[in-house]
Amino acid sequence: MAAKTKDTAPVTIEVGDGAAIPRPRDIGLVSAWRVSLAGALGVLGYLLLFETDPYWEIFKFLPDGILVTFEVTVASILVAVVIGLFTGLGRISQNRLINLIASTYVEVVRGIPLLVQLFYIYYALAKFVQVPAMVAAVTAMSVCYGAYMGEVFRAGIESIDKGQTEASLSLGFNRTQTMFYVILPQAWRTILPPVGNEFIALLKDTSLVSILAVADLLRRGREYASTTFNYFETYTMVAVIYLIITLILSKLVSIMEERLSRYERR
Repeated sequence: MAAKTKDTAPVTIEVGDGAAIPRPRDIGLVSAWRVSLAGALGVLGYLLLFETDPYWEIFKFLPDGILVTFEVTVASILVAVVIGLFTGLGRISQNRLINLIASTYVEVVRGIPLLVQLFYIYYALAKFVQVPAMVAAVTAMSVCYGAYMGEVFRAGIESIDKGQTEASLSLGFNRTQTMFYVILPQAWRTILPPVGNEFIALLKDTSLVSILAVADLLRRGREYASTTFNYFETYTMVAVIYLIITLILSKLVSIMEERLSRYERR
């Protein structure tokens, strides 16, 4: 006689291209984060103190690129959040046309590699209008990550119990007021951690904007290497700096998630 099996909910495996967030419940990853950060800082310190030629010169050459990297990242994520909000609202809209437009945007943008989007905006559209390199970089990154943010907002909004909407409507709020005054403030606690993760992923992807002559961290490294031919030393320094920045940001996201969890438990 065959044993009866219970119906179980499907398991969702979430895999993204963002950083591995060192959450306290994952002891192995927390330990790996500490080892990685200590190792990266140790390597950086050793190179700057004991291998000053050429690492110290490389290090002094890169700060401008780090600043540009953060400028592109912050500008892009701010615009992407706005695009993502309206895309997410469009994805759950009961208006068929709006829903179709938002869904098509998500499908098309997520189906085209970011590198191709950068080339298209900067080079292909130059046939009609010349877009400055920085504007092209921010536009491409914003449009690309806006599609991903749209799904984050959609999932966050749908995670709020529908009873909240019904209660708000019964109190006299219209649907727009309900969304912005009741649903989104609650959904934001769910949305914020993945937005932080996307911020880190976007920062890493800014390395692609170097092809547009935007003087980001990687571009500055390429400029130095092309004049000194110290390719190994230059890209070692660039990689270590990217790693340190990413590890620090991933820890900040972990702290943010932990504080949100404590707030929700109160």
